[in-house]
Amino acid sequence: MPPTRKKPQAPALTAKKQPAQQRGAETYERILEVAAALLAEVGIERLSTNLICSKAGLTPPALYQYFPNKYAVLYELGQRLMQQQNERVAVWMTPEVLSGPPEALEAALARLILDTYDVTRAFPGGVWVMRALRAVPTLAQVRLDSHQTITTQQTALLAQALPHAPQEQLYLVSRTAVELLYAAVEMLFDEDLPGPAVAQLVAAMVASHMKALRQSAADPTRH
Repeated sequence: MPPTRKKPQAPALTAKKQPAQQRGAETYERILEVAAALLAEVGIERLSTNLICSKAGLTPPALYQYFPNKYAVLYELGQRLMQQQNERVAVWMTPEVLSGPPEALEAALARLILDTYDVTRAFPGGVWVMRALRAVPTLAQVRLDSHQTITTQQTALLAQALPHAPQEQLYLVSRTAVELLYAAVEMLFDEDLPGPAVAQLVAAMVASHMKALRQSAADPTRH
């Protein structure tokens, strides 16, 4: 029998350590700043720790004391981008909006899509960081974990607004809505489409389903 091939070990993703002093913090941030700029310039495949060091004016040991490889750098950038995106969800998807009229929910969802797009565009190398989280298998968990966190939060808020709706249905709606909104943001970067029109269309789809869900939850005979 041929020898069994060992599955390649996934690269380490977490930073080796966090800087404890100002100089270390400046180096840490410099690495991330340069990596984000290079990511937009050369792409995911060509990005390397040597290239980051060269551009940042650092020696490889200076980088490696914080990050074991380029994927750990991208991981940190991804975490930061997801955090900024998630903060916008909390602004627009409030208990008042979720329990209010469908028109208010639709408007808030559309604003959330456009707001998330703006946050991503303003983030250093944001669109490329977002693409890396989908294109690189070892980084996919950053995106999935972030979306799971938002799904859990939104499911809890929906449960307050619709206490009689089945929990599993609320979870499914929340999880699907998170992916739809994120996909809309990605599409706006990938194609030359009118942002407000795309946001309004996707928001209307989600708000329409929420309206039906609210009606169903209010009428037990429809379950």
